Amino acid sequence: MTKVQHHYATIGGGSQIRRHTERQARALEAELRNRGLEARCFVAMRYWHPFTQEAIDRLQAANCDEVVLLPLYPQHSSTTAGSSLNEWRRLFRGDVPVHCAGSFYRNTMYLDAVIEKVNEALARFPEPQRPEIVFSAHSIPMSVIEKGDPYQRQIEETVRLLAERGGWSNPHRLCYQSKVGASRWLQPSLHQTIRQLATERVREMCVVPVAFVSDHVETLGEIDHEAREQAHRLGFTQFEMSAGLNDSPKFIHALGQIVLDALGQAADNLIPISVAGKFAQPEYSAAAGLD
Repeated sequence: MTKVQHHYATIGGGSQIRRHTERQARALEAELRNRGLEARCFVAMRYWHPFTQEAIDRLQAANCDEVVLLPLYPQHSSTTAGSSLNEWRRLFRGDVPVHCAGSFYRNTMYLDAVIEKVNEALARFPEPQRPEIVFSAHSIPMSVIEKGDPYQRQIEETVRLLAERGGWSNPHRLCYQSKVGASRWLQPSLHQTIRQLATERVREMCVVPVAFVSDHVETLGEIDHEAREQAHRLGFTQFEMSAGLNDSPKFIHALGQIVLDALGQAADNLIPISVAGKFAQPEYSAAAGLD
C-alpha cells in the first residue's frame, strides 16, 4: 500500500472533497439568491470527475449569460489556481463574458470563518490559551517560488492576518505539508515541526489548515491521523485540528461577496443574470459554477 493509499484508508477509503464542494456550490447558490442574484454553481475538478470540460458542457447547456471563475484556493499559485484557470482557457469556447475572482486570503469574512473554526478547536483544550497553534499549508517546490510565484508570501500574510484578527495569546508558527519527491519544497514540514515542538517540551498543539477550504485526505489523513499519531508518540498530551470550512455559513457568505465583487455589482443593485463559476480545490482542482 502506498502512502497516499494509506491516507485514504484512514479516512474510509475515499475522498470527501467532491461531496464538500457540491455542498459549497448548493449553499453558494442559496447565498447568491438571497442577495438577489439567480445563479447556478457547477463543480469542476482538475483531476477527477466532474472534469473542467464536463462543467463547461453543463454551463453551456444551461445557456449561462456570464461566467465567474472562482478558484477555491485562498492563496494564488501557478501550481493550483493558475493550473485550473489555464485548463479553463484551454478548453472554453464561447462568447459570454468571463470574470475571474482572485485570491481571497485578505477577505475579512473568510478570515472570520477560519477564526471561528480555530476557536472551536481551542475550546476543546482545558486551557485554550496554552496550546501551540501550528498553521499548516500545502507545500510547493522551491523552484516555483524562485520563479516569482506569490504563494509563500500570501501564506505568510494569511497567518499574520489570522493571528492579528484572532487575537490569540497562544504562541504560533507556520509549517508545510504534502511534499512529493526529492526536490526542495517549502519548509519546515509538519512532521519536522512536531519533532521540534517535542524537543521544546510543548505538550499541546492545535493544527490549523490554511490553504484548504474543505476537509479531505490532506487534512483528515495527513493531519488528523498521521500527524496526530506522531504527536502522541512524541509525548503530546492533546492534539487538535481545526475543522475545514466546508459549508460554514461564514465561509459561504464570504464566497458570495467574492462572486459579487468579481461581477462588479453592488449587492443592493442586482439584476437576475446567469453565471457559471469555477472553483479549484487543492486536492484535485475543483470547480464550482454559478448560473
